[in-house]
Formats: sequence, C-alpha cells, structure tokens
Amino acid sequence: MTPRVLILGTGALACFFGARLGRSGRAQVTLAGTWIEAIGTIRARGITVLEDGGPWQARVEALSLTEPLPQADLVLVLVKSTQTARVAPLAARALGLDGLAVTLQNGLGNAAILAAATGADRLAQGVAFCGATLLAPGRVRAFPGRVVLGAAGPASGRLPDLARLLASSGLVAEIADDLTPHLWRKLAANCAINPLSALLHVPNGALLADPESRSLLEAAAREVAEVARAKSIDVGPDVVAATVEVARHTAQNRSSMLQDIEGGRPTEIEVMNGAVVSEGQALGVPTPVNAWLLERVRGLTAGRLAEGATPLLVSQP
Repeated sequence: MTPRVLILGTGALACFFGARLGRSGRAQVTLAGTWIEAIGTIRARGITVLEDGGPWQARVEALSLTEPLPQADLVLVLVKSTQTARVAPLAARALGLDGLAVTLQNGLGNAAILAAATGADRLAQGVAFCGATLLAPGRVRAFPGRVVLGAAGPASGRLPDLARLLASSGLVAEIADDLTPHLWRKLAANCAINPLSALLHVPNGALLADPESRSLLEAAAREVAEVARAKSIDVGPDVVAATVEVARHTAQNRSSMLQDIEGGRPTEIEVMNGAVVSEGQALGVPTPVNAWLLERVRGLTAGRLAEGATPLLVSQP
C-alpha cells in the first residue's frame, strides 16, 4: 500500500522533501502550512526544485493548517521551532493507528514537545545534513545531502521502512543507534553558520572567504563541541572541520536564519545558540562566541541594528 505522507511546513526544506517524495511515486504527499501564497502555488503548479542537474517539478497536495488534515502513515515535521508547540497536536491527530511522526527540525527541544502530544513510541527524530534556499513560494534551490534517523522503543522498528522510502526518493538515509552525537554535530554547524550568515547577509560560502567570519565560525562550532563533551556526548574530534565542510558544500545556500531575517520572520536562534549558551551555563562551560551571536541576532530582530550594517566589526567577543 502506498504510504500517506503529511509534511507540516511549506518552507524550503519542506518543499524539497515533499517534491522528492512526490516525484518518486512511492508516497501520497500532502504539505500543510500557514503560508497561503505557497499553498496556492503548490496547488496550481506543484513544487519546482533547482538542482545541479537542472530544474524539475513535482505535483503534491497542499492544505492550510486550518483545514481538516488527512490521516497519515508518516508525518514529517518541518516547521520552524517557533511553531512546534502549535503543530504538535495536529501531528498527533493526523497520525494513523500505526503512524509515525518524525521531526527533522533544527535545534534542541522540538522532540520533547512533539513526544508530549504524539507519545514517545510514535516519534522518531532525524538530522538532515542538506540545505534548501527558498526562491519563491513553492520554488527552492536544493543542496542534497544525507539524513540520519534515530528512535527509541517501538518507533525504532519503523525506521527501516522510513529509510527505504527516503532512499527511493533519492535521499541518502542512515539509521543511527545513537542519534545524539549527530544532533550535536548538526547543532554545531547551525550555531556557527546560521547566525553569522544572517548578520552579514551572505550565503554560507562567503563566511569562509573572510578570515574574521571564518574565525568566528570555527570558534562557535568549537564551543558547541565543548558543551557536548561536558555532557559526555562523543561528537568526535573533527567538529570544526566538519562545520567548515558544511559551509563549503552549501556555499551558495542562504541559511534558514538568513531567509527568516530577510522575510521578517522570527528566527530559531533560541533553540540553537540560545540552547548552547544555557547548557554551557548549567555545566560551567564558557560559550562567549555563541552568547555574542545570540545577542546580536536578538538585537537584529528587535530592530536595534541598522539594515546593511557590518555587525562583526562592532563589539566582537
């Protein structure tokens, strides 16, 4: 039986995953969100994806979160962390009897919010080492990568089917016995790349071209690794090098935080750098660069930094 997939979100990564799954023909795909213009575009023309091999389109269903959502075998949660609490009960209601919800979101804390609604035995978590830039409603530029999946208890038995479904859509999917190190390695990349790119208004690769921004990028990633190790999480010795490689691999991508800043939307700074700073304070691990980035992005979103300013040249840590 063709699985029914509900994707909560209509942003860049939601469109990318939805298009890949829809094009494969292996799933019945519906995207649901609050962005009315995107919903209308997807209904009328489908999703357009630009990749190195050229542009392609996929047709999927699209709904507003205010409409009745279909029952689903798989619910992929790809909304921003600021919307997790809102969509958690919707995800729980949409899950079929043997359904599985999967969060592929950035930052820390989303899984706990979702598990409270769905039950931990119906929730899995994943880390998406890929990027997507929203070009227009229903139109994205994609930077494919791999997805690492993990779950505890009964939900873990559903992961092989999920990995095969993702693989059938052209995504590299892996299952980890312990997802935590992968979550923290992705967190290091997010904490280093996202706020810097947002503050400088540049794509990821430009952060490596400037010695000052590259130094801050590496320092932010290093601090995340130090906090992880204080929590006895083995993130390996190469977190900084891996973060640099993420920026290089996604050089043309405009990070999700930069896209949020440009779109006038709330950012995920609190579940990224904010979470690391809080964890560091609790453990006695200094995180001055992450704290500085946190305050600068807070200031930017509060309108305290002039548009077009060069924040890195002022009050560096």
